Amino acid sequence: MKTTYKKSWLSFLVLALTIVLLAACGNNNEETKETEPAEGDDPAASEAYTVEHAMGSTEIEKTPEKVVILTNEGTEALLAMDVKPVGAVQSWLGDPWYEHITSEMDGVEVVGTESELNVEAIAALKPDLIIGNKMRQEAVYEKLSAIAPTVFSETLRGEWKENFEFYAKALNREEEGQKVLDEYNARIAELKEKAGDKLDQEISVVRFMAGITRIYYKDTFSGVIFDEIGFKRPSSLEELFSDKPEDQFVREVGKEVIPKMDGDILFYFTYAPAGDTEATKTEEEWTNDPLWKNLDVVKAEKVYKVDDAIWNTAGGVKAANLMLDDIEEFIINK
Repeated sequence: MKTTYKKSWLSFLVLALTIVLLAACGNNNEETKETEPAEGDDPAASEAYTVEHAMGSTEIEKTPEKVVILTNEGTEALLAMDVKPVGAVQSWLGDPWYEHITSEMDGVEVVGTESELNVEAIAALKPDLIIGNKMRQEAVYEKLSAIAPTVFSETLRGEWKENFEFYAKALNREEEGQKVLDEYNARIAELKEKAGDKLDQEISVVRFMAGITRIYYKDTFSGVIFDEIGFKRPSSLEELFSDKPEDQFVREVGKEVIPKMDGDILFYFTYAPAGDTEATKTEEEWTNDPLWKNLDVVKAEKVYKVDDAIWNTAGGVKAANLMLDDIEEFIINK
């Protein structure tokens, strides 16, 4: 009898343990089902991340879907990563967008200009993220931060790729951003190889504005791209910019400086927004001046007028690639 009782008790114990284990497995499966993302979901989209930026540190709850961008170069960065902003600042040239991005900006709301934002218009869009720039918009950072998480790049100068990497991180799209940069860098390497001994040519860049003429140098949008490929700048410009070695941006000049513009190739562009005839007058006055006509580069017919938006004003990755098209056309394929 004792043996039979022990066997029954052991059988009951084994059965009870089996039931408990099966129940536990069932619960674990249910928990797994609840925590696993649905098919097609992007796990990264729901993960919070932190962005260090010019104004501090900002946590973003998830990959943003409604982005307002407050710089022209930033607009190009978003488009290059297949992100259409819900709002963007108006292009410096165009109505309201640069010609080379117009087809991609259908439905995007204008929220002012880089220098004069429409904060009410930004708020009305209810964005998930606002991306701006300290040099342009530091004074309204607190107002913007009250609307949505807001991150700022530091400055706007020649090196657009640094800001591009920042935009990619802010959007939680670093992989997509790196692909864009890799394609651009591959093209730079290709043009450098094609250029060969043409890299020995000295290149000048001039900009005409209303009553103002500037020589553009190394720390500019075009200057950085020329340096990346390996083109030289005239030694006369090195002398001109030696007055402030820390500032290699631009110099506003008078006609007496025209001889220093000489080189093997000269590119110029004119900033003439719609209705502005003064910049065009400046261009005509200078290019018809005897000093200009006496330049060796003019006599050699190596002076090319190019688009201000592409070569300077837009300042983004799309413009950079279009400028490479011009370099290939006017220098490498000549």
